[in-house]
Amino acid sequence: MTQPIAAPNILFLYPEFPNTFWSFKHALKFIGKRAAFPPLGLLTVAALLPEGWGKRLVDLNVGRLKRKDLEWADYAFVGGMTVQRDSARSLIAACKEAGLPVIAGGPLFTTEPESFPDVDHFVLNEAELTLPEFVRDFAAGTLRREYRSTEFADISQTPIPRWELADLRRYSSLSLQYSRGCPFQCDFCNVTALFGHRPRTKSPAQVVAELDLLRGLGWSGKVFFVDDNLIGNKRHLREELLPALINWQAAGRPLPFFTEASINLADDPDLMEQMRDAGFESVFVGIETPDAESLAECHKKQNTRRDLIADVKRIQRAGLEVQAGFIVGFDSDTPTIFQRQIDFIQESGIVVAMVGLLQAVQGTRLHERLSAEGRLIGGSSGDNVDGTTNIVTRMDLAALTDGYQRILQSIYSPANYYRRLRTFLQEYRGAKVTERLRFGHLTAFFHSALALGVFGRERFHYWRLMIWTLFKRPDQLSRAVSLAICGYHFRIVCRVN
Repeated sequence: MTQPIAAPNILFLYPEFPNTFWSFKHALKFIGKRAAFPPLGLLTVAALLPEGWGKRLVDLNVGRLKRKDLEWADYAFVGGMTVQRDSARSLIAACKEAGLPVIAGGPLFTTEPESFPDVDHFVLNEAELTLPEFVRDFAAGTLRREYRSTEFADISQTPIPRWELADLRRYSSLSLQYSRGCPFQCDFCNVTALFGHRPRTKSPAQVVAELDLLRGLGWSGKVFFVDDNLIGNKRHLREELLPALINWQAAGRPLPFFTEASINLADDPDLMEQMRDAGFESVFVGIETPDAESLAECHKKQNTRRDLIADVKRIQRAGLEVQAGFIVGFDSDTPTIFQRQIDFIQESGIVVAMVGLLQAVQGTRLHERLSAEGRLIGGSSGDNVDGTTNIVTRMDLAALTDGYQRILQSIYSPANYYRRLRTFLQEYRGAKVTERLRFGHLTAFFHSALALGVFGRERFHYWRLMIWTLFKRPDQLSRAVSLAICGYHFRIVCRVN
């Protein structure tokens, strides 16, 4: 290695997301935003690096990489997820062409470093553990190619992300992490492989400090608690974080929150009430399938021996919108699963329902099992609704993909989507903290009225819902408009005719 620079300029590069279910690209244009979320991981890495180093962020989801950025930098730090693989390759190629050394980390590179031979140095697993070692070797001029750790970080020492590096006006929501890890052992999920089974948490003071900074920067929109399971440590959540959040919301301009949680949240009405008081308005839940055999097959034990529809409605009535993930393609699945999934989604009133074909992600127990059985076909795409699988399936593949497409065509047809939205609003109690009405909300309504209510093929369903909401749930008109706009995005990415 050449002599290290005492205070190098670091260019943080975030690859572009393709047009996926969670990109919300077609919905964001209604509200004048470029991306759903900022790169929280890279902003946290920026905070972990020495204070004197130069730092600049280029997020390809909201802007372009310019030659002057490459010329300014001494090193490029690239992070991302599996679904960003193609864009990451292009970014790395651009850096190498400019003679810029590349350091890579994050889930994509931790899972498959062998796919990126042009990366100069990998800083993998949790940056709180591996980045300090990289910095020490950098100062000594003895950098290794790869830094890994089998330990899990104490995130009570994690600094506040460097939010000032991002143009917050470009995003529809900001992100915050309270915990890492999940107590469950779902076969297809790599969360526990990356972050372990024991949820580790930040202190309430850390979370409040992050929220204070966002409020101080003028943020007034939603904040996503990115925890893979916010209720993984219920005691800490109930006794420490939620009381702190309730007090914080009362002390200044409140912000609405949303997060992810397991279905056993439905068993705890006091916790749901506390979450609502703290400002949470929606939760994403991994339901996966209504089939008990398939749930047992993938070790989704927390979802078994339950009335899942009753659980969903209990959460909705507590004031938390349920968004959910579903999977088809389990070995136990039979051709009846497709209509069962459609019926479940419609009856439950889960408006935002992400349905994907089962994929085996590297690092999961599913991947290990299918590899041993010789049933893997390449790597996973990371795209939940691209209609592909890397598994040799038990069900005939043509029948599986046809049935999968039938689910999407059904649940995202205008008639079924708006019917489901109304079912949800009939159950939903309503959030305690909502986003402040801004000019952008009014323009979003007028854009939706024109695009969906005049030119859209769903115009009859759109106006029928708006009129019903105005008379029956006027307090939820903004949410009805927002979900109508989301439906427009989902129909495009799911290629609904």
